[in-house]
Amino acid sequence: MALIGAGGHGRSHRRTLKDLEGRGVLAIAAFCDRSPVEPEPGVPFFDDHRAMLAAVQPDAVIICTPPHTHLPIALDCLAAGADLLLEKPPVTTLADHAELVAAARGRRVQVGFQALGSAALTSFRAAVPADAPLVSAAGAWWRPDTYYQRAPWAGKQSAFDGALVNPFAHALMQALAVADGFEPVLMELERYRTREIQTDDCTFLRLTDADGRRVVAAVSLASAVFVAGEIRVGEAVLEYPTDRIRLAADAIFTEIYGRIGLLGNLLSDEPLVVPLERTRVFTAVAEAIVAGPPPEPIVTSTPHPDGGGMTLPGVDELVRQVAATGLLPSESDIPWAVPPHRVPIEQKGVTRAQAEHR
Repeated sequence: MALIGAGGHGRSHRRTLKDLEGRGVLAIAAFCDRSPVEPEPGVPFFDDHRAMLAAVQPDAVIICTPPHTHLPIALDCLAAGADLLLEKPPVTTLADHAELVAAARGRRVQVGFQALGSAALTSFRAAVPADAPLVSAAGAWWRPDTYYQRAPWAGKQSAFDGALVNPFAHALMQALAVADGFEPVLMELERYRTREIQTDDCTFLRLTDADGRRVVAAVSLASAVFVAGEIRVGEAVLEYPTDRIRLAADAIFTEIYGRIGLLGNLLSDEPLVVPLERTRVFTAVAEAIVAGPPPEPIVTSTPHPDGGGMTLPGVDELVRQVAATGLLPSESDIPWAVPPHRVPIEQKGVTRAQAEHR
């Protein structure tokens, strides 16, 4: 097993690899990164993934690089005969997704939405109506300005670093998983930023399908109050980072133990938890988000109590309000809100914009 992108977030994969190697599940073949990383005794290091593939010929590869680099690296790994654990988001366009699906025939490709392996998600889906008219996601975190200085691509829209398509990608994917079979035809999107970045740090999204069902997501990286990440159907709530569920308004949260490890699942004979095909709708929505207008600046933000950047007062309450009502900020008399960007979502073949370009 090899790891491409062994620095940064790749360190978490290194820990998993070492654990599984210690239990005799796999052998670490190589690490690869464009920058030097802390060496691992006995593990060769490469700064070029093609050289690594030729030298060690791994059976499987983890790809943990910036999202906009995933497709060419994944295609090279598949051509070399390797199965893949591909970090989320898998690719940046629906056309790239289709290309990767075609290239992956005969190989196992798992996408790193690890929360989909949660027993809590299974319990939650069994407890809520499969055809619920509204499934929503809410989350409010804090990321200092240094978060957007962590890499040259950080905070750039072209690099897929928006709040909902990267750090809160799990929230969107969990909501889509709960709304099983949901195929959106319309996206309504409000994107905002509280700092000088190209992309958004506060995002509000409403998706609607042909039957009028809705999936709503409301997330922020500019909150002084922490909301871990909640998937809501009526009064039922799944707190997906902690695997806790609450099935009624007056109930307490109950932790549901157990997650299927995506790497172990990839290397087993069991069906994949997150096969590439399962992420098609996510990719279609993420592409439409990033293709939207630049985010609107919010000038009413205030410095974080600990310094290091700005916060949006009350955004923790706002994300939960949007999730509960399905109404976007511009529909709730929020003074800094602007009307949403509305665009059809195409999912079969290529997007409308790509078809028109052709």
